[in-house]
Amino acid sequence: MSDVSTMTAHVADVLVTERFSATLMTTFAAVGLFLAACGLAGVIAYSVSQRTGEIGLRMALGATGRDVFAMVLREGAVLIAIGIAIGAAAARTLALALGGMLYGVHPGDPRTFLIVAAVLIVVSLGACGVPAVRAMRVEPLVALKSE
Repeated sequence: MSDVSTMTAHVADVLVTERFSATLMTTFAAVGLFLAACGLAGVIAYSVSQRTGEIGLRMALGATGRDVFAMVLREGAVLIAIGIAIGAAAARTLALALGGMLYGVHPGDPRTFLIVAAVLIVVSLGACGVPAVRAMRVEPLVALKSE
């Protein structure tokens, strides 16, 4: 017997491929989440920049920074809700199709879907927060003069 090792070491050697695959998928998921958040922030920022005159007019007529912040977040929340609904339907369909490849998770596991949706909502609202803060700092006079 030349290759003596503990059971823990043997199991670790056997699972090295699966562990690498899981790490790779986690990395790709994190990069995808980051890119999605950047894209959403860009879309909302573009929308805010196109509506600077409207935001300035609203603020000149008495809207507070909090009102503008809520308006921008509300618009982002609509996009987030649409994306979550479409993504959940697609994920459910794909999970059922790939059910044999899942380990330790039922293809229709509601807890997994809820956790993923919650993480996406928190990250997306955070991405919408940056343009919303910029929108609430718009000076009404400057915004109206730029039109």
